[in-house]
Amino acid sequence: MKAVLLISIIMLLGTSCNQNESDNLKIMNNMNYSTTILDNEIRKGRTPSVQYLFFSVDSILYDYSSGYSDIKTRMKVDRNTTFNAFSITKTFTALAILQLAEENLVSLEKSVKHYLPSSKISENVLVKHLMNHTSGLSNPLPLSWIHLSSEHNNFNRDEFFNPILENNLKMKTEPGSKFKYSNLGYIYLALIIEKVSEMNYEDYVAKNILDQVQLESEVLDFKIPHDFLHAKGYHSNRSISMFLLNFLLDKSKYMAKPVGKWKPFKQYYVNGTPYGGLICNSRGLVKYGQEMLKENNALISEGSKKLLFTENVDDKGRRTGMCLSWFTGKLDKYRYVAHAGGGGGYYCELRLYPEFKLGSLIVFNRSGFSDERYLDKLDLALLEYNVK
Repeated sequence: MKAVLLISIIMLLGTSCNQNESDNLKIMNNMNYSTTILDNEIRKGRTPSVQYLFFSVDSILYDYSSGYSDIKTRMKVDRNTTFNAFSITKTFTALAILQLAEENLVSLEKSVKHYLPSSKISENVLVKHLMNHTSGLSNPLPLSWIHLSSEHNNFNRDEFFNPILENNLKMKTEPGSKFKYSNLGYIYLALIIEKVSEMNYEDYVAKNILDQVQLESEVLDFKIPHDFLHAKGYHSNRSISMFLLNFLLDKSKYMAKPVGKWKPFKQYYVNGTPYGGLICNSRGLVKYGQEMLKENNALISEGSKKLLFTENVDDKGRRTGMCLSWFTGKLDKYRYVAHAGGGGGYYCELRLYPEFKLGSLIVFNRSGFSDERYLDKLDLALLEYNVK
């Protein structure tokens, strides 16, 4: 009997050791797979640097960082490096609207003109239409809507956008009838935030969102905190898109001399803060993502979060792939909500898997002008290991 018991214990320990070895091997394979893909981005000259983080509610489960934030000085990118997050800012703007809705200061079902009576926007455009990009507003190419850091203190958003809003009143589609991405919709949302909160947009978001994320060394801001730590944004000097930039912005003003195959942008801000003005480091966006994954988080109620992450359908019942500011999709069996941020010199993606309390972020300091869904290449292996 004792011998049988001893053999059973030995077999159990052996099984446990084999299982641990198998798990450890799987972790290493997953990490090696992701590391190889990201190493190739640097090695093949597709980006000066890349950062990728895979995280849970309270931990960073995988952290990759490589390459240069400044090629000329060979300064390496690290956890303190900041960058322009561009359209990921829209998720903060939509969150602010839902916070105000919880206070009964805004209704998503009311006309935009109810809050902005002097606006000439169509009476049929509702607040929710702006948030889920079914307003029918046009989306003029905004690449040239930037200003240098040296011009930031004197830049006036309203003076810049008032004539643009005035010249883009004609609806491309009927409100609610079709998904059509529009940066201008988020300018209107910022005006609503300012009207009902009696605060300017940046101050409202800072107080009610950024300050609630419990930042330490992480950065979420609308101003570049340290010029030295801000990654230079680069564009390939040997590309068709570099030629096309001649027609979209003043390269002599906004870009510096080439460094090898890369031409750097000078430090700049996006004119439309509500749709693309966020400045952050990778840990700052992760901290925001972690807060959004938490139950009973500091930013929004669970009911409003469910609404935020629910896919919208148009007035014919067709799925749009868009929630309230967040895109949605599936990677294998794992549903996610996500937003990309791209423009001159930078590209990033933030993705959350709400049902599994996991998320991911990737950041490049090279231009990106479309939703690449790059995280599809990296997340699945780590999801399969971390979802039990």
